[in-house]
Amino acid sequence: MTGFPIGAATKVATMPRNHHDLFVSQHDIKANKNPLKTQSNPMSPLPLSKSDFETLSHFRHQLRRFLRFSEEATRRHGVTHLQYQLLLHIRGFPDREWATVGELAERLQAHHHGVVSLISRCEKLGLVQRQVGRNDRRAVEVHLTARGNDVLNALAGQHRDELLKLQGIFRVPGAEELDAGERNSQR
Repeated sequence: MTGFPIGAATKVATMPRNHHDLFVSQHDIKANKNPLKTQSNPMSPLPLSKSDFETLSHFRHQLRRFLRFSEEATRRHGVTHLQYQLLLHIRGFPDREWATVGELAERLQAHHHGVVSLISRCEKLGLVQRQVGRNDRRAVEVHLTARGNDVLNALAGQHRDELLKLQGIFRVPGAEELDAGERNSQR
């Protein structure tokens, strides 16, 4: 996978200290804090094969189809896809039913002030509520309201069903496929 860009959140190969260490964010990549980056190879990376381009194109096409489904489903429920993602990340945060603004900014790969605005819009819709941090009064905990839970349950169920329909069609390019393409380009 030499030369293949790391996505917005890629699992780290080392043993994590806690769940926050499981992902490399784009902020880490921009700051050259990528723990997956190895010493630079003095040889230039091999060019991608036609098969590599086809695999990457297929993946992006299926990803876009899923995202379009998500955008349409959220619109039908009166929320934006970002509002849905915020609700999902609050409920899906590991080991608890709430998240801080900073944690949500990382999950959404967005700036802190942008997430604060998103939370404010969701708060006006009655989807979330803010609470002062339990352990640190400077922190803000974001919790789902009953209405937020209802919207999330309906949308998450639809998203799960759509993902199940895409099994076998929505393939994430694996190292085997990309490595096979690299081997073929060497011939």
